[in-house]
Amino acid sequence: MMKQMSQTEPKGIDLVDLNRWDIVVDDDAVAGELYAAEEFQEFFRQATGVKLPIVCNIDRRDRHIFIGPGRHLKESDIGFGGGVDDFGEEDFRIVVRDGNMAFAGGRPRGTLYGVYAFLEDCLGVRFLTADHTHVPKIDGACIVGPVDRSYHPPLEFRWSYYHETNNNEAFATRLRVNTVTENPRLGGKTGISLVNHSWSGQCPVSKYGREHPEYFALVDGKRKLDSGGGGPQLCLTNPDVLKTVTESVLRELEGNPSAKNISVSPMDNEDYCRCADCAAIDKREGTSMGSLLTFVNAVADAVVGRFPAVSVGTLAYGYSRQRPKTVTPRPNVQIQLCSIECCPVHLIADPDCPRNAAFSRDMTDWGEVCDNIYIWNYNTNFANYLLPCPNLRVIEPNIRHFVSNHARGIFMQAATPTPAGELSDLRNYMMANLLWDPNRSGPMLMNEFLELHYGPAAAPIRRFIDLTHDRAEAAFPHPHTNHYPHWGGPASFYGVDESIAQAGLEAFDEAMKLSDNDVVRGRVEKASICAYRAAIEPVWYVGNPQRKEENQPAWWPDIWVDGPADPALAQRMRPLVEQFLKLCSKYDVTQDFEGHPLDAAGSRIRWAVGL
Repeated sequence: MMKQMSQTEPKGIDLVDLNRWDIVVDDDAVAGELYAAEEFQEFFRQATGVKLPIVCNIDRRDRHIFIGPGRHLKESDIGFGGGVDDFGEEDFRIVVRDGNMAFAGGRPRGTLYGVYAFLEDCLGVRFLTADHTHVPKIDGACIVGPVDRSYHPPLEFRWSYYHETNNNEAFATRLRVNTVTENPRLGGKTGISLVNHSWSGQCPVSKYGREHPEYFALVDGKRKLDSGGGGPQLCLTNPDVLKTVTESVLRELEGNPSAKNISVSPMDNEDYCRCADCAAIDKREGTSMGSLLTFVNAVADAVVGRFPAVSVGTLAYGYSRQRPKTVTPRPNVQIQLCSIECCPVHLIADPDCPRNAAFSRDMTDWGEVCDNIYIWNYNTNFANYLLPCPNLRVIEPNIRHFVSNHARGIFMQAATPTPAGELSDLRNYMMANLLWDPNRSGPMLMNEFLELHYGPAAAPIRRFIDLTHDRAEAAFPHPHTNHYPHWGGPASFYGVDESIAQAGLEAFDEAMKLSDNDVVRGRVEKASICAYRAAIEPVWYVGNPQRKEENQPAWWPDIWVDGPADPALAQRMRPLVEQFLKLCSKYDVTQDFEGHPLDAAGSRIRWAVGL
């Protein structure tokens, strides 16, 4: 990354001495370049108190900040306009020398991303949350340059999947999450879509199930037409199924000329086809990915002739995660490799963690036959969005491991259905910044966020984070075994007991007392939801027996108890439940786990403690 240069640099530019400069944008600039000029203008004003004019015409050789490639930049003393003609749509180059500055990159987002990189590296700007951008005031000399820096993002698909990002387009753009907005002013988004379950739309059971049950998977001797997870799987050796899906894919691509990929993927269940023909391929290939990849390759062969720049993507997920023995992906096939079975606390690259070691082997195997690999990674407790989920320490090394194994894009699935998931602001900041630059330090990003966002209240919050992580790491012996799902469970799953919960309450109480204004107190309150959720764990699974079935997911065996709670426990929990629900209401928490409204949980625990 760029460095702020010392005052002895002969060709440096003093950022506090730009009051007679201007920002130059060409008449033919795209919308994202105009926005980049405005973003530079505004944040420079906040840092220096000087609002530089944005102009389209110039009459001198120096004191210009060129935004975007164009005629004026090419003709200037700093000109490199022709040097970005072969840049990707997010690549950029920054030059600071000879009394001028220039930011130019590929279209539509390169120039904008270059401006954000400069604001961060040279002005110390930090895009922390949608409503909190840290802009340090520049006092005294601030020499930058000479600089000549180019950057090519190592990941072409980056998605930190949080509600706070997905519902704030400008903030997502500032974090360089390139999967959220269609707005051309914000640079739009990548034409690469998330590879996801697609067969229900490409061969719908509602259309074909009655007349052609043979189109669908044979399971236990019957055609399975009513599977969960979005619908039934397909019979992948039926030629009519291949024709139907292929025609659907080609129609979709014809209607979406900007698409760079398209999903051809199974639904979210294990009911894959066991008919004789599908089973024969899978047996030969040693994995149920055998019949799937054979099918996807056939669709890809039809696509490449008409849409040569489009990839056909499929999920290597669950039963289809392993690479087949002999069937290899076509050059235009994209593999979306999913880490759902992985241990959330240990490093993906940890050879002593059986779950993660198996995934890493599969990732290596796919890398030997495919250079179009994307990662679907899981980053929250999907059974309890609000409980402490102590995996912050593995975010940086995991992302770096994916990139070192040739991943071209990463989807970091998290608590997106609700605002104010557990430490969502901190997590989002770390994930987005590491996706943009995997060489950054996770601990540095964590400390930076805590100190800038919580100010004097940062220390006790950090203490609680360290406590939960230390306990979780101690509670996860190898091999990792327990009967709860690998993607979430109760507090005990992560080593969070009543002592940890009490320490959390004390830490956030201290943080509230240290907060020096109402804004910081609000930020601390939002973060404290996880501590209150941990504190009321003793009554969280107490249920009204008449409503138990609608509250109890089938995959949580032997965890629910009939209520109401013991009177002494209810009395102790009552004020904590009240405060928890008050905070959830204040910070718009809508779900306590995937697909489950918090209102239902709120009614249940109120009943359990007699509120």
